[in-house]
Amino acid sequence: MSRPVRTATYAGAGVTGLFLAAALISFFWTPHDIGALNIGERLQPPSPAYWLGTDPLGRDVLSILMAGARVSIAVAFFALGIGMGIGVPLGLAAGAYTGPTDEAVMRFSDLVFAFPALILAIIIAAVFGAGAYTVVIAVGVFNIPVFARLTRGASLPLWKTGFVLAARSAGKSRARIAVEHILPNIAAVLVVQGTIQFSLAILAEAGLSYVGLGVQPPNASWGRMLAESQTLAAAAPWLAVFPGLAIFLFVFGLNLLGESVRRRFDLGSQRALL
Repeated sequence: MSRPVRTATYAGAGVTGLFLAAALISFFWTPHDIGALNIGERLQPPSPAYWLGTDPLGRDVLSILMAGARVSIAVAFFALGIGMGIGVPLGLAAGAYTGPTDEAVMRFSDLVFAFPALILAIIIAAVFGAGAYTVVIAVGVFNIPVFARLTRGASLPLWKTGFVLAARSAGKSRARIAVEHILPNIAAVLVVQGTIQFSLAILAEAGLSYVGLGVQPPNASWGRMLAESQTLAAAAPWLAVFPGLAIFLFVFGLNLLGESVRRRFDLGSQRALL
């Protein structure tokens, strides 16, 4: 592994690990109770007592950011689970059974892509109400065709390879070949795409919460912190700077990690061909 790839891997893993650790720690401890109101300490700038300042209700911004990290990660994790859990089997089926099955999966993907995640979230919120589950369903459904198309595209060339033809000659069914032979060989591609979609899910959660369709009070949310800071941007800029910086750093770390993983797999593939 080259030095640039190694550096990107360490940097991405370090930044991502920092936010994961903050999210885990927030389950047991935060510098201050995020539910306690302290009006006498409202809009305090960063200080030794409040490292990232306080909000209009006197709550510690750092504590809210830590709690918001676990919400963002949980939403992104479940949304990614929906996308991969449904999209990958659909993609494997489309690659294994060409014809009507393939056509049905691709037309379903086109239909979902016709409705962006924001439109899906608005529809879901109109029916069930806004909340974290609205973001999970909207982003998860949007991820299904992403993984379905990727899985199909990556699996199709493998059906013409020697080891798959040998498995078919041995009497294995297409479904068994797809699970035992195709899926392990495209796992690297799915992992890389998974890191990308995870970072996009973090952004989607923040964006939907910003417009009021995502996580609702009293749960913490980086996107809602940004929305609530708009009217106080001049008097208390830290209320917008720190949530925005958290979103940027977390997504940047995930993208670095995903890119470094992709490069490692590419380098490994090149060595295998030599």
